[in-house]
Amino acid sequence: MAQETILIAEDDPDIRDGVRILLAGEGYRIIEAENGAKALQAFGPEVDLVILDVMMPGMSGLRVCEELRKSSTVPILFLTARSQESDKLLGLTAGGDDYLAKPFSFAELSARVRALLRRYTVYRGKGQAGALPENRMLCAHGVTLSLECNRVWADGREVNLTDTEYRILRLLMQHPERIFSIQALYEAVWDEPYFYTSNGTVMVHIRNLRLKIEADPQNPRRVRTAWGKGYRFAGGEEEP
Repeated sequence: MAQETILIAEDDPDIRDGVRILLAGEGYRIIEAENGAKALQAFGPEVDLVILDVMMPGMSGLRVCEELRKSSTVPILFLTARSQESDKLLGLTAGGDDYLAKPFSFAELSARVRALLRRYTVYRGKGQAGALPENRMLCAHGVTLSLECNRVWADGREVNLTDTEYRILRLLMQHPERIFSIQALYEAVWDEPYFYTSNGTVMVHIRNLRLKIEADPQNPRRVRTAWGKGYRFAGGEEEP
């Protein structure tokens, strides 16, 4: 299997060196950038994961994430010294897939990197599919989703979903009559134990997903909240 490439953008040289040494020791190829502008210059199609410090001089990690999301669905892991829930949700709203507060243990960083890369490897990207067989597609209410890779169309237009958004939509479309509680959805998609603080993470990703696939995100008819119990993929007539 080809060596996986990780781009690390961190202005603190000690943290950057530490992350590089530890991840390189696990067999990853590492590209380093000391600020946001250099991160954008260093990014290329060979990059499988981006680790972004939120607070960097000149261009913040949030801005870098927004720029990357204009053309890529590569998983993005934020590192930040700010651990408030509002800061975490800000990073996820910008398009990030996960969030790790400083100081963090290498075991936790390694686990999150492996999880993001595993999901991205399974469901990765645009351009890998040509004519897709119909039996490897899910189609409902104007949304078409490929089971082969991360490709989704809404009302005939292809939409760019992050890996996490794709996994949420895929799960809901595979079980359209099932209502997923936030806990069930989190554990199925993130593949890790649920904590109450994970609620905001799920809600932000659902909001981003609605913005991308709904004709009217303020009045969603596909990814819906079911009477405060959870989420489901729905369409057609409104429920009473």
